[in-house]
Amino acid sequence: MKTVRIGAGAGFAGDRIDPAIELARDGRLHYLVFECLAERTIALAQLAKRQGHSLGFDPLLRMRMEAVLPFCRASHTRIITNMGAANAQAAVRETILLARALGLSGLRVAWVAGDDVLHLLADHTSSDPRENLVSANAYLGIEPILECLREGADVVITGRVADPSLFLAPMVYEFGWAIDDWVRLGQGTAIGHLLECAGQLTGGYFADPGYKDVPGLGRLGFPIAEIEETGESILTKPDGSGGLITIRNCKEQILYEVQDPAQYLTPDVTADFTPIRFAEVSANRIRVSGARGLTRPAQIKVSTGFHAGYIAEGQISYAGPGALARARLARQILENRLHWIEFGDLRLDFVGVDSMHGVMLSQPACEPYEVRLRAAGRLFSQNDAHRLTQEVESLYVNGPAGGGGVMVSVRENIAMDAAFLPRESITPSLGIEVA
Repeated sequence: MKTVRIGAGAGFAGDRIDPAIELARDGRLHYLVFECLAERTIALAQLAKRQGHSLGFDPLLRMRMEAVLPFCRASHTRIITNMGAANAQAAVRETILLARALGLSGLRVAWVAGDDVLHLLADHTSSDPRENLVSANAYLGIEPILECLREGADVVITGRVADPSLFLAPMVYEFGWAIDDWVRLGQGTAIGHLLECAGQLTGGYFADPGYKDVPGLGRLGFPIAEIEETGESILTKPDGSGGLITIRNCKEQILYEVQDPAQYLTPDVTADFTPIRFAEVSANRIRVSGARGLTRPAQIKVSTGFHAGYIAEGQISYAGPGALARARLARQILENRLHWIEFGDLRLDFVGVDSMHGVMLSQPACEPYEVRLRAAGRLFSQNDAHRLTQEVESLYVNGPAGGGGVMVSVRENIAMDAAFLPRESITPSLGIEVA
């Protein structure tokens, strides 16, 4: 029976590169998938491109490709990634230049575009801050990636594509599944969902010392799926790497970011994870079966990013006897000095004391020896944002004794929302270049 081996090379834009190199060097993968676009990432990439700060693709694209391309080329491992972000065509050009520099002639690199639908939402905005849209990207599905694979692409670079679709596309291509075979598409989507965050599945987000111990996190390995034509799969990781694959962390990961496990909506299928089953085959080898699917949704989700003011943040530390009392006095001073500023939100917290769950749930068991005061606000005026950071910095000599380690920052706040468009209104495009 034919088996397709797919490795997860990244779970977010800033992920580690060493585990992907380990997967690529192994030489037994058919596909290496880099999933690098969180909801906010592409909005920030669109903004940076328009402001001339970047070309719009993932800043780690070149580093990742330089690290894995020679191994993947030698073993005929194909690469699929959404590192194209806001400019997949520019990412392809960058990869072509790198391939030529590495002597990898004949490498076929494809781009997928058409996810940028900002022009389609121009008439759908209201008078609230969402009228200041900076991005609108539709979650494309498997079909344009399938076309790239049929055209012989060794590397496929996309913008916004639904995360599990990056993994589902090579399954459909290799096994010849019909795009309306909802059961197998549901099973493949479950595998893609498990793999998409890479190290989360192998224990990186699972670890909790004393409760859920994970060995070798310093050399955490990324997951591999060995998929069968039926849609069932074995989840594993590189031999000798850190981390683990168990039924427990698979169960946690299948529920990650899922509102309704019976109706997980993707562009390709409405997946049903409720019948899924995990069985241990051997150490770090878990069989996944039972997921299914229903007809795909008529509408496509669109991730929108919009201007929502500025985030200002300032921090200062107090240590030694009376540290908490001095930090509280500093907070009171800030409240007095900032009361006239109009905030969207303002938080004045003590890191390590009450910053996570608030005062009611975070009463310290004993007096802390050190406290860090954090002031953070969302403001509508850039001048007001800088005023907050100035007031925090002024606590050096205009506040309680012994303050130190001030850090301040102001950044534009890009908030996210979701919209939906009819499937037929979105037209993906693609192309291939050869090194």
